[in-house]
Amino acid sequence: VQLVESGGGLVQAGGSLRLSCVASGRTFSSAAMGWFRLAPGKEREFVAATTWSGGGTNYADSVQGRFTISRDNAKNTVTLQMNSLKPEDTAVYYCAASSRTGGAATAPRVYDYWGQGTQVTVSS
Repeated sequence: VQLVESGGGLVQAGGSLRLSCVASGRTFSSAAMGWFRLAPGKEREFVAATTWSGGGTNYADSVQGRFTISRDNAKNTVTLQMNSLKPEDTAVYYCAASSRTGGAATAPRVYDYWGQGTQVTVSS
C-alpha cells in the first residue's frame, strides 16, 4: 500500500497550489481520505477530509473557504486545491487514508495509511 503526494512547492502569499495524492496497492474507493500538515515546532494538524464517495467533506477552520478537497475513485486520487495561501500555511502536507471508516474523519488516529509528505512554503 502506498500513498504518493505531489504538487508542493514555494509560492507567494495569496497564491495557489494544488496537491495530489495517488494511492496504489489496494483500492481506496470505500475509504475516508484526508490531508494533514506538520509545521516546525507544531503538532500535526488536520486540514481536510472527504468521505468515501466525495459527497461529504470536513475542513479545519483555518482553511475553510480557501482549500478544497476532492477525490476521483476511478483514479485512486485525492487532491487539495489551496487558494489564498498564507505564510502560516507553510508546512509538510501529508495524505492519509483510512481502512476503518468511510466518513470524513478529522482525527489522525483513524487513518492507517500515510504518504511521505510534500513541502509547501508560502513566502510573505
